Amino acid sequence: MKASELNTKTADELTDELARLKKEQLNLRFQQATGQLEKTARVREVRRTIARIKTIAAQQKRASAKKA
Repeated sequence: MKASELNTKTADELTDELARLKKEQLNLRFQQATGQLEKTARVREVRRTIARIKTIAAQQKRASAKKA
């Protein structure tokens, strides 16, 4: 998911997406440990998307704090 797509989401939507990705990351780790993982690049994609979500959430939080 691109950062531009994430910028348009609300804090609640970002939280929901983060929870979904963390579950997926857990499943991917289990698949990798048991040798069942086919798309190894997906691990990297999920990890980076999680980082993007956390970054954008922090930026939104800072922006709202400055306005208040």
